[in-house]
Amino acid sequence: MEITAQIAAELKLPAQYVQAAGELLAAGNTIPFIARYRKEATGQMDEVALRSLAERLEYLRSLERRREEIRQLIAKQGKLTDELSQKLDAATVLQTLEDLYLPYRPKRRTLATAAKEKGLEPLAVFLWDQRPQLEAATAEAAKYINPDLDVKTAEQALEGACQIIAEQVAEDFQVRAFARQVYARESILTSQAKVPELSSPYENYYDYREPTAKMPSHRILAIRRGQQEGVLKVSLEVPATLLADIENLIDDSLPSYLKAAVSDGCHRLLFPALERELRSKLIERAQEQAITVFAGNLKQLLLTAPVKGKTVLGIDPGYRTGCKLAVVDPTGKVLATATSYFTPPKADYQGGKRLLTELYRLYHPDVVAVGNGTASRETEEFIARASGEESLSLAYTIVSEAGASVYSASDLAREEFPDLDVTIRGAVSIARRLQDPLAELVKVPPQSIGVGQYQHDVDQKRLAQTLAAVVEDVVNAVGVDLNTASAALLSYVAGISAKAAANIVSYRDENGPFRSRAELKRVAKLGPATFTQCAGFLRIPGGKNPLDNTAVHPESYKLAAKFPPSEENLSSAQLQKLAAELGAGLPTVLDIYKALKKPGRDPREELPGPVFRREVVKLEDLKPGMVMEGVVRNIVDFGAFVDLGVKEDGLLHISQLSERYVKHPSDVLTVGQKVEVKILEVDLKRNRISLSRKGIRQ
Repeated sequence: MEITAQIAAELKLPAQYVQAAGELLAAGNTIPFIARYRKEATGQMDEVALRSLAERLEYLRSLERRREEIRQLIAKQGKLTDELSQKLDAATVLQTLEDLYLPYRPKRRTLATAAKEKGLEPLAVFLWDQRPQLEAATAEAAKYINPDLDVKTAEQALEGACQIIAEQVAEDFQVRAFARQVYARESILTSQAKVPELSSPYENYYDYREPTAKMPSHRILAIRRGQQEGVLKVSLEVPATLLADIENLIDDSLPSYLKAAVSDGCHRLLFPALERELRSKLIERAQEQAITVFAGNLKQLLLTAPVKGKTVLGIDPGYRTGCKLAVVDPTGKVLATATSYFTPPKADYQGGKRLLTELYRLYHPDVVAVGNGTASRETEEFIARASGEESLSLAYTIVSEAGASVYSASDLAREEFPDLDVTIRGAVSIARRLQDPLAELVKVPPQSIGVGQYQHDVDQKRLAQTLAAVVEDVVNAVGVDLNTASAALLSYVAGISAKAAANIVSYRDENGPFRSRAELKRVAKLGPATFTQCAGFLRIPGGKNPLDNTAVHPESYKLAAKFPPSEENLSSAQLQKLAAELGAGLPTVLDIYKALKKPGRDPREELPGPVFRREVVKLEDLKPGMVMEGVVRNIVDFGAFVDLGVKEDGLLHISQLSERYVKHPSDVLTVGQKVEVKILEVDLKRNRISLSRKGIRQ
């Protein structure tokens, strides 16, 4: 089937949309640009659909390249038959192609190749085609005795021929396909402790078995990690009848010596290969699920509502080296920095209170952003107590500091704050994360943000690519202020490379704020193609042209000028009529209409903001049955972790999410969501909190 038609059938889309999307991608257009400004051409595919299409296109093109490569390799051996060529043409997955090629693939020296070198391949063909009983087979094998080739007896010749047959069985396309299905449907993964007396995080898997077809990704990755750390022994079990089923598939009346050859081929070659293959697929599947969960969590985190117009005191808590403080104004400019030792071991409460009071009276911070790392708990207690004693109007909230240390030591942070100590940069980052999470988090490698599960156990290249795509989609969906955005943020805008982003910042530093989008064309290395891709995602508040502060692309400015006044509300029928009158597609008209109705709109502002607190709750204060408000910090396959304002996040297990069945926690929760939860259990020894939403109105 032709690639476009195949993808159209798989995605259930008209072929012309798939064709158009493929052509737009091939022409170098970015996915955010196509999704936002070429809706008519693609049938309004969103970024997710376009990325799936792009991946599928690449896979199928790779499949075609490999198909032709295999065809040529077999043809060079003079073994390409019409039947085999038809099978190659019919293959729709890479695994099928590789199975067809396996008998012809050059091999390292094996028992079978050694037997072929002794001239025993014709004997193997005869035995397999004729299937004589042992006596006749031995008589035929006697014809191949050749001491010069180290074949001294008929028994040796028969043994060598059976080794060739064993390899042929293991490489047989039909046999492999049948056995692979059995492994996929009916295999059971088992794990045992190497040292049962050893205490470890993997004790749940010390004597464990589960059908591989039903295993969730987090258990696959946990068992794999336990095996890699030398704690667990892992194996696969398949039905005991598999060998007999394979014999019946071939011929249920095979002579005993050929049954032995089939058994040898299966146990020595086929079954170990299929076990490796299945375990690899299980890990790949688990990794894809883990990456999907991470990507979803990251998107929700990046879309956290900004806290605009507030002066923020950011605190990076610590013990021995003290707590680092930074006050930043509503634009993110650093007003003051300091270090205080109000936490143990010095516990200088009075000195810390004097510093807090001084910073409050000098800079009037509206809120305090406390990093959630080491000494976070003590810092919360200090802020609540000190601000109460001094009558300071200060509320605080907890901010994830995941990745802050990575950013603080980066070249980007050194360029941004060359005169600040690396630890103080962390406090600045924490404060800015509250003001504009997206603008600050793009400075951190996405995989360091810490909102996933087993992120260190997955393919790091695949993870980085997926998370970078998430950041790109969110940045372009939100839009970027051209006159305040950092180079790190600009580099995620559609079409803008890291070099072009740096050139934009340099131009801005030398010439002052941009007054129009058109001025971008003066930036070095930013040509017409890049301008087309990026312009619609860049905003200029207060610029010469009001449209420069909207999502309307410059290519549609003339169209937008023909719209009625923005205060006029239009019905769907009126919009359809307007589209017809203007000779424009309805999706474009709808987008322009929405942009004109809400210029400068930030979709994040419609989402709930952070939870601010003034009092501290201790783990010891929590009792079973209490109902509290919390914030979802992380979502994993088996549940979600909820911040209740105590040192440890509580676990909301998937079984406690709702009265009804929940397939995955992400179906009912998002990172950053405010939730009411009931305390089920508090384990003070292990610092664990179990939560539930059952019985709570949702």
